[in-house]
This record gives sequence, structure tokens and C-alpha cells, in this order.
Amino acid sequence: MDFLKSLGIAASGLKAQSGRMRIIAENIANADSTASTAGGEPYRRKIPTFSSRLDRELNAHVVEAGRVRRDPSPFRTKYDPGNPAADARGEVRLPNVNGLIENMDMREAQRSYEANLNMVTATRRMISKTLEILKA
Repeated sequence: MDFLKSLGIAASGLKAQSGRMRIIAENIANADSTASTAGGEPYRRKIPTFSSRLDRELNAHVVEAGRVRRDPSPFRTKYDPGNPAADARGEVRLPNVNGLIENMDMREAQRSYEANLNMVTATRRMISKTLEILKA
């Protein structure tokens, strides 16, 4: 088994999931924000994507964060005529962020991050055991 390859693949997964959690946290932070002008467009949910690429140094496929897409789903609306972002009908458009979906995405990203971290830990243990065997 190639330890360097295992560590490289796991490290790429850690980096990709870290970026995913950052985007999810941004979505959650902006879930209740409104437009700065009357009738304007509020924050639009971001969706992280991933891609696979061949790392020639490792001679292995690694994962990396791809382009961040915007969620095309419609905005939520709320009747609030006193809000500065309200349109002529008194409707305020709110971000298309669903807290439940973001929570579940965050949990999935955390578990994927943890799985990659466990891979790094297991590889480090195998390296230590290999060195102990070679010393004996």
C-alpha cells in the first residue's frame, strides 16, 4: 500500500469538505437577510460542487471543490409592508435557504470530513507500525 497516496487522497477530501462546510455556513448565516433595496433580490443559496482530477505526483484521482452554483429555486416571500425591502404590494423576498436542508448538508459534510480524518489517522498508525517492524 502506498501511504503517501492514501494521505494525499484523504487530504484532498478534507480540503473539499472544509470548503463545503464554509459554503453551508454562509448559507445559514444569510438565511434571514433581505435585499438592501425595495423589491431587490435577496441572498441566493449557494450549492458546492466537486470534481475529480488526476494528481500526477500521487498518480491517483483526488477530489477538489468545483464551481459554486446558485440555487435557481424561487425565493420565499413574507408580507411586511414596514420593511425597507418591501415591494409595492408590501411583500418582502427572503432567501431560498431552507435551514433543515442546510443542517442535513452540514451533518453529511461533517461525517465525510470525519471519514477522511479517520483515514489519515489509520495511515499514520500503519506507518508507525511499519517503522516499529523495521526497527526490530
